[in-house]
Amino acid sequence: MNAFLVAFSALLPLINPLGSALVFFGLVGDAPPAVYRHLARGIAINNIVFLAVIELLGVTILNFFGISLPIVQFGGGMVIAAMGWGVLNERDARATSRKKKEETDQEEKPEHDFEQEIFYPFTFPITSGPGTLVALITVTAHNSRHTVYNEVLSHVGVFLAIVVLSLLVYFCYRYAPTITKVIPPSTAQGILRVVAFILFCIGVQISWNGLSALIREIMKA
Repeated sequence: MNAFLVAFSALLPLINPLGSALVFFGLVGDAPPAVYRHLARGIAINNIVFLAVIELLGVTILNFFGISLPIVQFGGGMVIAAMGWGVLNERDARATSRKKKEETDQEEKPEHDFEQEIFYPFTFPITSGPGTLVALITVTAHNSRHTVYNEVLSHVGVFLAIVVLSLLVYFCYRYAPTITKVIPPSTAQGILRVVAFILFCIGVQISWNGLSALIREIMKA
């Protein structure tokens, strides 16, 4: 449960289903509900598989390059805190959505091209961008334990967070035209800033855990 809560809180403001839905709607445009339903289902499935692969291989890649867990915690925690701080200081209510849109140069495409765009750019980078990958690797490394049992539970918790977030993405994308009409961007941004503050605190806590471990290693030397 702890791994689930940490992963969910860290990834929610980065994936930002509501803000991403605004970008998604801007790219798809005036399409039938069946198109939105089909694309939303494909994007959600792609997002689960994509992030699950990163979760399982992220720490292995770090170990391959000889990067220790305290360093990952300290550096990754600062990155997560910086992301949360950036969202907290956004002045424009549509700024977060606009940033996601700026991560891709894709123009609005005709309907027959949407199927080819389910992974890129709809899944990556519009739904899960580079910031999401950094946060996921950091959280996975932070939740690592010495016993196999706790390691498995940690991965299960993070994976459940990925599934829940992908379900939110599915519903937000499927009903993107309705959401853009019903929910004011300022309201969505207000909710996002509350979650962003939690993200900032999580980043500071992860950095402190890494720094504490590094200090202990220095004191032992």
